Amino acid sequence: MALWRKLLGEEHPDVALSLNNLASLYDSQSRYSEAEPLYIQALALRRKLLGEEHPSVALSLNNLASLYNSQGRYSEAEPLYIQALDIFERRLGVNHPNTITCRENLAYLRDRLSSEK
Repeated sequence: MALWRKLLGEEHPDVALSLNNLASLYDSQSRYSEAEPLYIQALALRRKLLGEEHPSVALSLNNLASLYNSQGRYSEAEPLYIQALDIFERRLGVNHPNTITCRENLAYLRDRLSSEK
């Protein structure tokens, strides 16, 4: 990531990708407090560089929602999944693998919420 920043500058899609990937690594290691700010930075950078409707923005929304979901922060996760799913469906179609994954993530979250009631 440091190399991307040096070569490409702070505001480049590959820097956002590196932030997302490092966050994903931390997330997989249950290092949530380290993953969250990186996911948030990646999302903000992708929004700025690619626009609100880009599939990479949806991917960042989905990733951050998954982090919140794994922490039991369901009320924070659900709107992010909904935003991501909306973008994926409109930009990639309802049968794209990313759309399907996001739809399944949202359904899983809602199942967890309904079982807790």
